[in-house]
Amino acid sequence: MAGPTERPVLENHYIKAATEENNDKNKEDEEEKQGGREMAPPAANPIHRSSSRPQLDLSGAAIQGNFEERDPTILLPNQSDDISHLSLDIGGSLIKLVYFSRHEDRSVDDKRKRSLKERLGVSNGNRRSYPILGGRLHFVKFETSKINECLDFISSKQLHRGGTDSQCWHSGATANEDAIIKATGGGAYKFADLFKERLGVSIDKEDEMDCLVAGANFLLKAIRHEAFTHMEGHKEFVQIDHNDLFPYLLVNIGSGVSMIKVDGEGKFQRVSGTNVGGGTYWGLGRLLTKCKSFDELLELSQRGDNRKIDMLVGDIYGGMDYSKIGLSASTIASSFGKAIYENKELEDYRPEDISLSLLRMISYNIGQISYLNALRFGIKRIFFGGFFIRGHAYTMDTISFAVHFWSKGEAKAMFLRHEGFLGALGAFMSYEKHGLDVLMAHQLVERFPMGAPYVGGKIHGPPLGDLNEKISWMEKFVQKGTEIIAPVPMAPPGTTGLGGFEVPSSKGDTLRSDASAALNVGVLHLVPTLEVFPLLMDPKTYEPNTIDLSDHNELEYWFTVLSEHLPDLVDKAVASEGGTDDAKRRGDAFARAFSAHLRRLMEEPAAYGKLGLANLLELREECLREFHFVDAYRSIKQRENEASLAVLPDLLMELDSMNEETRLLALIEGVLAANIFDWGSRACVDLYHKGTIIEIYRMSRKKMQRPWQVDDYDIFKERMLGSGEKNPRPHRRALLFVDNSGADIVLGMLPLARELLRRGTEVVLIANSLPALNDVTAMELPEIVAEAAKHCDILRKAAEAGGLLVDAMINVQDDSKGNSSSVPLMVVENGCGSPCIDLRQVSSELAAAAKDADLVILEGMGRALHTNFNAHFKCDALKLAMVKNQRLAEKLIKGNIYSCVCRYEPFA
Repeated sequence: MAGPTERPVLENHYIKAATEENNDKNKEDEEEKQGGREMAPPAANPIHRSSSRPQLDLSGAAIQGNFEERDPTILLPNQSDDISHLSLDIGGSLIKLVYFSRHEDRSVDDKRKRSLKERLGVSNGNRRSYPILGGRLHFVKFETSKINECLDFISSKQLHRGGTDSQCWHSGATANEDAIIKATGGGAYKFADLFKERLGVSIDKEDEMDCLVAGANFLLKAIRHEAFTHMEGHKEFVQIDHNDLFPYLLVNIGSGVSMIKVDGEGKFQRVSGTNVGGGTYWGLGRLLTKCKSFDELLELSQRGDNRKIDMLVGDIYGGMDYSKIGLSASTIASSFGKAIYENKELEDYRPEDISLSLLRMISYNIGQISYLNALRFGIKRIFFGGFFIRGHAYTMDTISFAVHFWSKGEAKAMFLRHEGFLGALGAFMSYEKHGLDVLMAHQLVERFPMGAPYVGGKIHGPPLGDLNEKISWMEKFVQKGTEIIAPVPMAPPGTTGLGGFEVPSSKGDTLRSDASAALNVGVLHLVPTLEVFPLLMDPKTYEPNTIDLSDHNELEYWFTVLSEHLPDLVDKAVASEGGTDDAKRRGDAFARAFSAHLRRLMEEPAAYGKLGLANLLELREECLREFHFVDAYRSIKQRENEASLAVLPDLLMELDSMNEETRLLALIEGVLAANIFDWGSRACVDLYHKGTIIEIYRMSRKKMQRPWQVDDYDIFKERMLGSGEKNPRPHRRALLFVDNSGADIVLGMLPLARELLRRGTEVVLIANSLPALNDVTAMELPEIVAEAAKHCDILRKAAEAGGLLVDAMINVQDDSKGNSSSVPLMVVENGCGSPCIDLRQVSSELAAAAKDADLVILEGMGRALHTNFNAHFKCDALKLAMVKNQRLAEKLIKGNIYSCVCRYEPFA
C-alpha cells in the first residue's frame, strides 16, 4: 500500500484548466438561453377495420425504433384485425373501465445500437419465448347514473374504434356494425342497446365470476405492490410469490358476499357467501340514519363511537375482561345490544354511532365467515375486495381485526389496490391472445400522472390531456403553491368526460371513503423489454431502497430536502428551455404539481404503493417530463463535460507514469473525488459557488485520506493485483454503472474503465436511458468516449471494438463476433430515468450484457447508497461513492458528509 509520501498528488496539470473553466462558467447564462426543442406529438395513423372478432395476432412481433428509448414500440406486422382497447365492468353504482393504448411509433436508425445488439446476442424482438404488445393500461371510473358521460369519454378517445385519436378519425367514417366490446356486470345486459345506439358496438357479455377471478390472478401475479394488509391504520404491502399463489380465498363484498376458492388459472368455485353485505349496510343505514348516499354513511362512521350502542364484554362484567376465554373488556358482546335496555328512541342516538356500529357488525361477520371458510379448506391467504371496501380505512381495519381475532393471529386479511377494477380487468383478459396473464412484475411499471388534479388531500382522475390545459388549470386553481382547492375539471376538451366537476365528500384529514380516491390508481406501462438483472443473488428478497420511509421522521426529512432543492431545480429546468415565458409557466406548474404530490404522500405514504427514496426521486423526474422538461441540466452537463475533457490527457499521462499499485489507488481515489459533483445534493450545489470544477476536484483529492468510512480497498487491490507470486486472472467483463456527467465520468470512471481494458477486461458502461439531474445518459456517453479516445489509444481501440466510434462501424459490423485485437468498450442503457436504479427492472440489453460479466461496479449515491448498498450479486461487486448528505452518512455508514465508501464484495 502506498504510504503518505507516495500518494499521487494529481494536481499540477489541472491549474491551467481552472482559468479556462472560469471563462466557460461566465458564459453559463448565454449557453442556457439557447434552450432546446420540444418534442412534437406523434401523428396517429388510421387503423384498418375488419368484421372479425377482435383479437391480437402476435406472430412476427418485433421492436421497431430506437432501442435507447425507454419504452420501444413493438409492432405487429401480421395484425390485420382491429385491436379492441376497451373493457368495462358496469355495476349498479359504478362503471369501471380499463383501456389500452399502444406506445407511439418512434423510428430511429441507429447503427451503433444494432451493432451492440448483435454483439450481445439480443434479437430485434422480445427475448422471451413469446411476444407481447407494448403499451399502457389505463383505469377510469364513472358513476353508473352518468353512463352517457362514459359513452362520451369512449367516443372522444375512439376506444370503440381501436383507440384512434378523434382528431385523426375521418368524419365520414362509420362504425363497424360487428365491432365488439367486452363487458361484465349487470349493466352489460341493461345498457347493451344504449351502447349499440350511441357507439354502434355490440356488448360481448362475460361471466362476472370468471372476470373477477381472472382480474385478481392477473394483479397478484403481475403487480409487485398490489396486495397489502391494513391493521390499526397501518398499511403494509405483502409480496406474493406468483409461483406459490394458489390456492387462495377471494371474498368479494358487493351488495351480498361471495367467497371463491381459487385453485389456479380458470380453476375456482364459489364455496360460500352471505346475504349480509354492502347492501345490508347501506339499506339499514339508509333506514336508520336517513343518509342519501353510501359515501355519506361511511363518512358518518368516521366520526362515530359504537360503544354508545354496542354492548361490550366490559358492560356485562363491570368493566372487567373475561380473561378465562380470552375476551377483553372492549370486545363487542352484542351489536346494538345497549338499545335493548336503554329507554331511548331512534332519534336519541347519533347517526354517526349507528353508522359505525353497523359497519363493525357487518364487517366482523364477513371477516369471521371468511376465516372459517379458509380454515375449512386449509387456505392461508384471504383477499378481500368489492365495492363495500373501496379503500375505506375503518372497513379494512374491522375486517382485519375479525380475521386476526378468530385465527388467533395466524391469518391476515389482505386487500388489493386495484380491487375496484377486478371485473373490468378480467373482461379485458378475455380477449383472445392478449397473453397479459403471464406478465411478470418487472414488465409493468405503474406511473401516477403528475398533472392530475389535487383536491382535499387526494389526487383525482386522469391527467389533463393537453399541456397548456394542464398549466392553465394549475395557474387558475392553485393557492400558495401547493394545494388546489377548487372543484376538479375531469373532462377532456369538448366532452363531458368524467363527470365535469367533482367535489370531495369531506375535508377530513383521514377520511378515505370517497370511491373516486380508492379507485384512483396509476397507469400500468407494459414494457416487455424490462427484465430482472440476472446477476442478483436472490431477486425475491432483493430490496433496492436502503432508506426506510415508513419512519415518519425519515419521510418528513427527505420531503424537506426535496422541497428545498425544488427552486434550484426549477431555475435549471427553465434555463434549459431558454428561459422563455412558456418555460417559466411550465416550471411553475411543475413545482406546484410536484409539491402537491409530496403533500399527498406526507398524508398517505402508501398512496402510490410501497414508497422508497428511489420512488420519490423517480417521481420528481417523471413530473419534469410531464411538463416537457426533457433534460433540465443539459447546458450544465455540456459545460462540465468540456471542462473535464480538456484536462483528461494530462491526468492519463500522470497515471501512466505511476507503477501499477500506485495507479490503482489513484484511480479509486479519483472515482471517489470526482463523485462529489452531484447537482442533486444541496452540499454540492453550495460548492459550485465556491470554485470551478477543477478547483473542487483538487480540493476533493486532498481530502482522500485513508482509511475511508467504508474501506475494502485492500481486498479489491489483492483481487486485481494479487499478492506475492500469485497473478490473478483478469475479470472477463465488468459492468460499470456510471453516475454524473463532467468530472465524475470523465476524470473518475473513464480512467478506471481504461485500466480494466488495459488488463484485458471487457467493459460495459451502463448509463441512464433518460436524463435525471446531471446524470450522464447512454445517448451522451458515446460522444464523451469519442472525445476522450482522441487522446488515448487504449480507449480508441476499445471504443472501435465496441462500436462507439461512428467511423469504425464498418469494421465493427464485419467483426461482430468479437475477433478484434482489442477488448471492447461498450455503452448500454439501464432502462430507467432516475438517479437511482431498481435492478428488478433493467433493459434487455443490460440483462444480455450481464450474461458474461463477473464484476459489477456501482458508483454514486443514488446507485450505490440510496439503492443497492445491501444488494448481493452472483459475481464480484464494488460499490464506490462519496456521501453528500449528512443524514444518509449517519444512518447508513455512521459517518459524516463527504465520507467515502469503497465496499468490495468478492463472489465466493
